[in-house]
Amino acid sequence: MKRKAWNAVVKLLMYIAAAATTLILIFILGFILARGIPHLTWNLVSTVSSYLTENVGILPNILDTLYLIIVTMVIALPLSVGASIYLTEYAKNKKLVSLIELATEILTGIPSIIFGLVGMLLFTQLMGLKQGILAGGLTLVMMIIPVIIRTTQESLKTVPQSYREGALALGAGKWYMVRTLVLPNAVDGIVTGCILAIGRIIGESAALLFTAGFGLALNGFVKALTSSSASLTVALYVYASERGDTDTAFAIAVILIIITLIINALASFAGKKLKKG
Repeated sequence: MKRKAWNAVVKLLMYIAAAATTLILIFILGFILARGIPHLTWNLVSTVSSYLTENVGILPNILDTLYLIIVTMVIALPLSVGASIYLTEYAKNKKLVSLIELATEILTGIPSIIFGLVGMLLFTQLMGLKQGILAGGLTLVMMIIPVIIRTTQESLKTVPQSYREGALALGAGKWYMVRTLVLPNAVDGIVTGCILAIGRIIGESAALLFTAGFGLALNGFVKALTSSSASLTVALYVYASERGDTDTAFAIAVILIIITLIINALASFAGKKLKKG
């Protein structure tokens, strides 16, 4: 009886915690949408800010955010997945693997402002890169590699060992077995890691203040690599704290929510396609 009562209490507390978390999320999203949607206009998302005409436009910030996602994921994804495959499938030194896993866990807990300072010292001062998408993207690479590595590793570990043994017994090579059997069964975890990484890229501001810059000019992809470029989160910070324009800040927050939902939907769709293929 005591065990049943204790289980019932724990179950009730879990339901209460889940309900409270959901309600808090709904409240935050509802508050942002209620404050931001009335100020979300086509002129805001399709024009450039101008001090002469006092126009407020965030088109450059939207493009800069997309540039950051592209640059960061193109560099981080193959490195992270490759490292995960090596650590899970090929590495023989278990102590070294444990040490690397510990290092990745520690890196995921480091404040983003520290990454920003390191990125500024490493990429803009030592390597001589200008503030822009490239320096900001390289800084974000350092931040999201541990996230993708850990999620991919855990996904690879969930693939039954019997699958590997069966493929090898049939004469398949190690890499062929990993490429055609292990990775397709671990694609859900890889997609999850990508979604978490993209979410961190979109929501990051502290690390980009020192590396990507505050620029609000409209630049093409190539020029933006080495030109000061503010992402949506940096623009939100500028409008909310320095200009006191909270209406525009809430509108930017709505756009960030929309972009996050779209990217998550596309990533989930791509993951399903890859798994079926």
